[in-house]
Parts: sequence; structure tokens; C-alpha cells
Amino acid sequence: MKILLFGKEGQVGWELRRSLSTVGDLVASEQHELDFENPDHVRGWVRRHEPDIIVNAAAYTAVDQAESEPEKAHRINAEAVGVLAEEANRLNAWLVHYSTDYVFDGEKPTPYDEGDAANPLSVYGRTKLEGEERLRARHAKHMIFRTSWVYAARGKNFAKTMLRLAKEREKLSVIADQHGAPTSAELIADVTALALHRALQNGSHKDLAGTYHLVARGETSWHGYAQYVVTVARERGIILKTTREEIYPIQTEAYPLPAKRPRNSRLNVSKLTNTFGVHLPDWRNHVRRLIEELASHGCL
Repeated sequence: MKILLFGKEGQVGWELRRSLSTVGDLVASEQHELDFENPDHVRGWVRRHEPDIIVNAAAYTAVDQAESEPEKAHRINAEAVGVLAEEANRLNAWLVHYSTDYVFDGEKPTPYDEGDAANPLSVYGRTKLEGEERLRARHAKHMIFRTSWVYAARGKNFAKTMLRLAKEREKLSVIADQHGAPTSAELIADVTALALHRALQNGSHKDLAGTYHLVARGETSWHGYAQYVVTVARERGIILKTTREEIYPIQTEAYPLPAKRPRNSRLNVSKLTNTFGVHLPDWRNHVRRLIEELASHGCL
């Protein structure tokens, strides 16, 4: 069983290199060898390896920068995904792809289900939605995992930014009216491997193919997330200037950014848990593990 992984250097891709090793023989595209903006390059990589499974963790994820680079975001998040779908269809290969809570506008008062109408607010969200649509239209044997607020020990993310700022400043102001679930790349990768194991055992793709929401359980705001990160770090003996009480809540309007974010990024995971029989941990579990890992390796 040959697996071709795109985006191995990203937070999710890095964890997938570990988790997918239990599924089959992994080949990961080299970033310096593959131009994901070039459809011919993408198609050529697939045809060079002729995989049984394609896992696409490559994406244009600079949400604010995408507002000024819509063509680049579209080529990576939509056009390249369409090419992968065509090639997976030709090979009758499973195609796993990752999408985002940003396909929704955040106006729903309850967590979003997979079938809820999409209405992205940003270039990033629109290009990710188009990638989903191209995949569904061109290849049935796929799994799309929508996730949110992704982090890992590797790379840049909100938790590491808060720790850095808490070392530098006595007070922080963090948005409190956007809600979601911080989700670790490790969790995403592990669930992906489990889902593929089940898919390969099942034989037919019809029961398992489709779109799933994949996030940690529970919910918080960016403000609550920052408070938890600082609390755990201080428990670990990490010296910070900021305390939990000195992280102040602000509204979205007080911190304007080029790309508009959904205020409700909560995703209902019932379809995923019922289909694959997985128990998703509370979001705090992996955040605590992240901080402990960073502390133990002297990264804080």
C-alpha cells in the first residue's frame, strides 16, 4: 500500500509522517522539488508514484495575506486540489484532504454540521471551499476533514505566540467573542490514520467517503485559550510576566485584521465519532501536552 503525502513540512503534515507509517509505505513530496502552484507539477508527482492513497496536507494558510494574494491562494487551495481529485479518480485511490471552519460565516448560534450551508468571509475560506467542491465533483473516494485552530510543537501557532508575548509583556488583550476548539496536529494525524485503516478494511468506499468535522471536544474563545496556556505554563514553573488575570478580553472590532473571521467556529463532530467509533479528547488535553513538551525540550 503506497501513500503519497503532500505538505509534509506543515504542522499536520509533520505529524502525518509519523501516523501514516502504520498504514502503508509513505512517500512525501519534497517542498523544494514540487511547485504546488503548478498543476502540471502536482499531476507529475502523482504519476511518478502512482499511489494507492493520496493525503493532501498542503495548503495556503496565511489567512490575512491571502486577501492580497487571492490568485496564489486559489491555485494552491482550489486548483491543485482539483488536479489531485482527477488523478485519484484515475487511480481509484483514496484521497484525504483537509479543510477549515473558515468555510462558514460564524452566524449559526450552535455548532456547525457537515451539511450546513457554507458562506466563507475571506479569500482563504472561499478558496478552501472551492477546493472541497472540486474534490467532490471529480472523485467520490475521498475524505475531507474540516478542522479548526490547529497547533503543534512545530511551526507557528497561537499558543506559542501567547507564550512568547507573556514573557515580554505584563498585560495582554485577546479576542473573546470568537469561539472554537483548539485542535492539535497530532490528533488530526492520528484520526486520519485510523480512518484510513477502517476504509481499507471496509473494502467499499461508499460507507465512509465524505466530509467530516475533526476538532477536539469542548470549546473556548481565543481569550480563554490564552488564559489556559499561561496558567499551565506557570504551573510548569515557566517564568512569565503575564498572569491569567492580566489577559484582558476584547471584541473582534478592537483588533481589525485584513481577513474577516467567523465568530462561531464550533464544529459538530458526531458524524466522525459515530462513523469511526473514535473518542475525541477535550481541547485542554493536547494543549497541556504541547506546553509540557515545549518546556521539557527547553523551547520556552
